Amino acid sequence: METVKANRGYPTPHPEVNEIIEQVLKDAEAILQSNFLGMYLHGSLATGDFDSKSSDIDFVVVTKDGISDVSIEALKESYAHIFSIGKKWARALEGTYIPQKEFRRYQPSDGPYVCVHEENFYLAHHESHWVIQRHVLRNQGVVMAGPDPITLIDSVSPQDLKQAVKSFLREWWAPILQESERLEKRDYPVYAVLTMCRALFSLETGEVASKPVSARWVQIAHPKWKDLIEWALDLERAALPDRISETKAFITYTLNQSQVNF
Repeated sequence: METVKANRGYPTPHPEVNEIIEQVLKDAEAILQSNFLGMYLHGSLATGDFDSKSSDIDFVVVTKDGISDVSIEALKESYAHIFSIGKKWARALEGTYIPQKEFRRYQPSDGPYVCVHEENFYLAHHESHWVIQRHVLRNQGVVMAGPDPITLIDSVSPQDLKQAVKSFLREWWAPILQESERLEKRDYPVYAVLTMCRALFSLETGEVASKPVSARWVQIAHPKWKDLIEWALDLERAALPDRISETKAFITYTLNQSQVNF
């Protein structure tokens, strides 16, 4: 399977974001060489709701085979360099490196994989939300280099997508209700509210939509939360008080809804 650089121009309208994405691609190709298969953007960069103030730069590098210890060490050094020179977007990088065979479908026992998150480089297994990420990558992934992701990833059924959302809510968000300090972080309640909107949308439709689209949908389908969601969507929210107790109630509501047989 031939690897071809995508003819898409710059992947985002933000020059500094493009610069760091291009650096990640350049380093991956140089270090992995013949083992490099492709690089893809997902998350908000793929679904169309990228916010330069708060969004992550989500990416996946796919390899033909597993990554050697030598290559892992070289990748670690490359990210140490990116972090050390103080690139503005370094902290926003959230990526993983995965062999082609294991990219096709999510298996909890696969891995661990090279991961980058918030200026940390480590090895970890993927969690259940990677069913959702594969769905986004297959249908909306931005190709930086490599074959069309639809040829690399099996389709994800609506039922599998719903089950993944339920698992993610149980594994990640249920414990957060007991960890108030996380919700007290700046902008985290906003992130939580909009993530719950995406979860509710997926649970009831078996599809994935951007946070703004999901939020507007939930305002109609679940009007009880209309005001809280409007607060989360407000671009001037920094001047508004955090609504932590309401956010907790919305997370609890979403967890309860996930137990309904849609």
